[in-house]
Amino acid sequence: MKYIKKLLILGFHFANLILIIFYLYPGSISGYVLYGDNSIQPQLTRDFIVSSNHLYAFTVLSMLGIIAYQNTKKIKFVIVYLFFLSVILELFHFIIPNRGFEMSDLFGNIAGVVFVIFIYKIINKYVQN
Repeated sequence: MKYIKKLLILGFHFANLILIIFYLYPGSISGYVLYGDNSIQPQLTRDFIVSSNHLYAFTVLSMLGIIAYQNTKKIKFVIVYLFFLSVILELFHFIIPNRGFEMSDLFGNIAGVVFVIFIYKIINKYVQN
């Protein structure tokens, strides 16, 4: 079990690093890999109220972080970190060339984090007690 916990923590940190690289790169790394053009952003699904790509990315990152650090003293720090990361990374798009700040992206980031925190709180309140 301890090995799995360490693997989850490593996975969270690796996913965090990859997300930050993809977020701060002036263009689309995935667009370059898939289409040979870094100005094209691949879309996993159509956007709904918020940006779907951002919602998915921050949901996955938040799940990894919450699962990796659940039942530890660092869980509150991870929750605050995820929330601030979701805001700060999108704000960097104001200054990164070939990137643009979008409210739907920001709300997608925040929604992904809040969704996972909400599920985590429900599980802690009703399942573990």
